[in-house]
Amino acid sequence: MSIKIVTDSNCDLPEAMIAEHGITVVPLYINIGQQSYLDGIELSRQEFYERLPDYESVPTTSAPGPEAFRQVYERLAARGATEILSIHISASLSATFNIAHAAAQTTSVVPVTAFDSGQLTLGTGLLVLAAAKAAAAGHSMADILGMLEAQASRTFTFAALDTLEFLRRSGRVTQLQFGLGSLLQIKPLLKMHDGQIAMERVRTRRRAIERLISLVSDLGPVEELTVVHTHALDRAQALQQQAGHLFPKDKVPMFAEVTPVIGSHVGPGAVGFACITAADESFSAYT
Repeated sequence: MSIKIVTDSNCDLPEAMIAEHGITVVPLYINIGQQSYLDGIELSRQEFYERLPDYESVPTTSAPGPEAFRQVYERLAARGATEILSIHISASLSATFNIAHAAAQTTSVVPVTAFDSGQLTLGTGLLVLAAAKAAAAGHSMADILGMLEAQASRTFTFAALDTLEFLRRSGRVTQLQFGLGSLLQIKPLLKMHDGQIAMERVRTRRRAIERLISLVSDLGPVEELTVVHTHALDRAQALQQQAGHLFPKDKVPMFAEVTPVIGSHVGPGAVGFACITAADESFSAYT
């Protein structure tokens, strides 16, 4: 039995980790004007974030078609995969999962199971990593899916945005909301859990960082805590230092620069956490 793991470029796992665990990543698309770029292949994150404030048109994102996923599944089957588990960004945020699911249903050379992570960035990535480790350890597909469902229910992502500008550009806040928010130094704070996204509005960057830390603290003990950012490594490192007491003592914190697929909507300068709570802990911080 050889179960192979497929995901999309939203997962934000480090390239070395992807290679080490034999994970296959299908790139999503970043669309800028009339030009489309394969995420992480044809457009670097550094270039994207440095140019983002000056793009004449608002960048958009899209998923590859079913044929792209089908080709990946068939290629893995030709290399010896006996089953494939395809784990993707939340269906509430992207069409990627639904497209992968459609491709899975029409792939005949190998059984393919598509799984909706209900998450984004390293929230998805942590699930992908856990699945890859379980597959390498010889667990069955049924066992891996059971583990993923339990872990997904304990996975949270929180992020403090630096500006309302990119939510305004994408139409998620009105011009009036943007004007008032800028005047009051509002910092949007996004929360993602189990496919549901919510937003708070916090005044000033300092209070936003304090709120991020309190959200994780209120969850109780965590078994995984990672830091995500959009072209803001210095802020991410400062956040990690401020929240140092929350990190598991036996693990080196993972940092990830968020894919442009997400960054195009939230803008540069955002920082946050993706975490997995210890089993049987309260989810009260999300509500």
